[in-house]
Amino acid sequence: MPQLPVPVITIGLLILSNLFMTFAWYGHLKFKAAPLALVILISWGIAFFEYVLQVPANRIGHGHFSAAQLKTIQEVITLSVFALFSVLYLNEPIRWNHLVGFGFIALGAWFIFAQFASPQA
Repeated sequence: MPQLPVPVITIGLLILSNLFMTFAWYGHLKFKAAPLALVILISWGIAFFEYVLQVPANRIGHGHFSAAQLKTIQEVITLSVFALFSVLYLNEPIRWNHLVGFGFIALGAWFIFAQFASPQA
């Protein structure tokens, strides 16, 4: 059986881990009547599964990607997952200023991955 490429494994695990973390951090907002201590414990339990996926993703991806690139991938995934979560789960619209801000973050991500020639000494 052919093995999946490192970027596919890394990004796939990061997407899955981020789904868990987004629910851990923001899923409770629909249940504001629930006791805070209970919400914290449930969120902590959900976050465990985020770590089960996040740690292997970073370990597998490091070497193919730099640490800065891994963090950038994570942040782009975080914003993408959160935008969908916000609209589909929390029923909150994405506004134009959110899109502009996300665009600037995407531009920053481009700079992290861009290959620039080193100046000649």
